[in-house]
Amino acid sequence: MKNLAFILFASILISFSFSLKAQTNPNHRFSEELNDLKSYFHIPGLAAVIEKDGEVIFEAYRGLANVHDSIWVTEHTAFPIASLTKIFSGILLMKLVEEGKISLQEPINTYLEKSSLSDSISIEHILTHTSQGTPGQDFYYSFRFGALTPVIEKAYGKSFIEAISSVIFQPVQMNNSWFLADSLEVSKNKPVFAHPYLFDDSVQPGPVEYGISASAGLVSTAIDLLKFSSALDANSIISESSKQLLFSPLKENSPYGHGIFNQKFDGHQLLWGYGQYDAYSSLFVKVPEKNITLILLANNNLMSDPARLIYGDISSSLFALSFLKNYVFDNHLTSRNNFQKKEFLARALAASFMSRFDTSEWERSIELLDTTFTKYPEYLEYANLNLLHNLMFLKTVAFHKELGAFTKFDDKIEAIGSKLLENHPDNPYANVYLGNFYDEKGDMEKARLHFQTIVDAENFSPFWYTSVAKAWLKNNP
Repeated sequence: MKNLAFILFASILISFSFSLKAQTNPNHRFSEELNDLKSYFHIPGLAAVIEKDGEVIFEAYRGLANVHDSIWVTEHTAFPIASLTKIFSGILLMKLVEEGKISLQEPINTYLEKSSLSDSISIEHILTHTSQGTPGQDFYYSFRFGALTPVIEKAYGKSFIEAISSVIFQPVQMNNSWFLADSLEVSKNKPVFAHPYLFDDSVQPGPVEYGISASAGLVSTAIDLLKFSSALDANSIISESSKQLLFSPLKENSPYGHGIFNQKFDGHQLLWGYGQYDAYSSLFVKVPEKNITLILLANNNLMSDPARLIYGDISSSLFALSFLKNYVFDNHLTSRNNFQKKEFLARALAASFMSRFDTSEWERSIELLDTTFTKYPEYLEYANLNLLHNLMFLKTVAFHKELGAFTKFDDKIEAIGSKLLENHPDNPYANVYLGNFYDEKGDMEKARLHFQTIVDAENFSPFWYTSVAKAWLKNNP
């Protein structure tokens, strides 16, 4: 294991250090790393575009849009973009505010015919993912975002599709973008459609998830999304003040604005969004200070799912880190140390996810975490939901792969979970992780406390953690 740790540590430093090569030829370095990540995550086809100062500086189309028919990804290949649709919805709402047709402070129930939501929840709370728990208080990424669909349709007096087409697609000339309404749309656009794939020990055909709402449903190309990004930069869709509101969180400590993530990382403002279906993923990152934008599209979900981007931290994405390292961050010691720590954690998180397919990745995740905790021992200072997820997932894999009881990081799981719940005792993710942790330890009272907290928490919509909690409580009366 010591030899393995040394090899892994050396390889990480080689592949992800702030090298002179990366500074002098970022395109070459990013291209190599993109190929490595595509291979690592078994992505059949991928499209990548980077624009800086209004000029495309990197453009790549790799792999297959259709594995069965050997059709390659090209600049014309269209991918379902899933939750990147939310950015478009945010812009539609900003436009309505500009025109005085809505107020973001209106209760969402004004626009809903049947609703179980409290009248204290506003359009803005839904738009900023702060509607759960105490409205406006905490960020929890929520499927409630779909409730914005009738707001858009009633205020515009037209369907969601017609609103996006008239306000964004047509003026921006996004001529190769369309809507995932039904199978007829896919059949009509089949020559350029990226087919869906899953990875489960091998690449397999996956599902297409039909449906259109403020949350998801758009299909686009990398070039069309670049047109959209440029129009946003030029204020040709909404005004500068509306754009700044789009970018701004409702509360300073929230990672989400009014339709797009907004995160500070090593002094840089990062505006970003991600998409994730069962068989597609996408990433959109803007760094205003550098006037640079990244767009990535893929036809499996592994560009997004392993990184747990739902928690609001772009630094957990190896794709984003490669882009930031090669094009954004300067080569100075402070950034290097913080960035290296983020890379260790992102690689450990990815390895834990991939360990469900390959147990050597389980060992790799453990070694990476050991290296991180040794090099950066103050783990409670950088602990977050992603790290807690990583530690718990290793235990889950150990159980399902019959690797024996895994208790190596138990002290850290308890400490991190407790810290996360200090200021946010109703946090359902931290509670479900700790509930499962204490259940495995045989401490039924502590497990019950965490699962009951999830069930009793007010103003949370049911989600996977609710089902887990209810099932446990039913089986352990």
